[in-house]
Amino acid sequence: MKNIFIFIGRHFTFVSFVVLQILSIVMLSKFSKTHEAFFAATVNEATGRLDVQFNRFYSYFSLKEINRQLAIENARLRDSLKANFIAPDNSRKLISDTIKIDSLTRYRKFNYMPAHVVGNTVSSQTNYLTFERGTNQGIKKGMSVVGPEGIVGVIIDVSDNYSRAMSLLHRNSKVSAMLKKDNVSGSIEWDGADPSYLILKNIPKSSKVVKGDTVLTSNYSANFPSHLPIGTIASVISDPSSNFYTLKVKTATNFFSLQYVYIVENLRYNEQVKLEGIKLKNNE
Repeated sequence: MKNIFIFIGRHFTFVSFVVLQILSIVMLSKFSKTHEAFFAATVNEATGRLDVQFNRFYSYFSLKEINRQLAIENARLRDSLKANFIAPDNSRKLISDTIKIDSLTRYRKFNYMPAHVVGNTVSSQTNYLTFERGTNQGIKKGMSVVGPEGIVGVIIDVSDNYSRAMSLLHRNSKVSAMLKKDNVSGSIEWDGADPSYLILKNIPKSSKVVKGDTVLTSNYSANFPSHLPIGTIASVISDPSSNFYTLKVKTATNFFSLQYVYIVENLRYNEQVKLEGIKLKNNE
């Protein structure tokens, strides 16, 4: 306190000037409409600039939460897609009523669940991904994994709160694929070379394949919903001794920057397993 009084005593003239200046501005803005509008606009501009800088700073540290919210919203939108529903089979008698049904009495076939990527390898011959979601959150072995841009892999191990997937970048990974333009199907694999490219095999030479054609998951895929993006044709390799092309495919998914994915549950498959289990018990 003593130092404050000493400071005021030494700089009394300057302090008095500042105080009087502030009082003058306050009185001027209070009793003059013109100056009041001017000062209000100036203050608003200054505070607005400060708010923008603070918001940028705050948003940077909130990106993780924003991504999480977007992943949940995208999962909700994916769940509402028409492709996730199928018409009921009137030739069969329903035994279980646990399948989700929409307002048009169509059975939900696929259910999308967002998951955070906490581990990911791309440099090995056998690459895996780890997700912060396990059996406690409804994850099971065999579920497929898709990203915002394309397919990612298949769940192979599950614990209480974590799960691990075989990446598409795995030497043992094989997915049924097809060309978008004519639905000709083949098998998509990884040769272990470049993490940005896959190999599409068993496409007959009767199919007119050109660079840039889109490759999707086929109707024969055991794990993935059909018509999900896999990538685009980067090059066409024609073997004279074979009747099939070997196609190099640029992956739709960027495996180097995966943050959030969607784990897909095949509800129809689960119901079939339950029905088969019931039949086995009845036969016993």
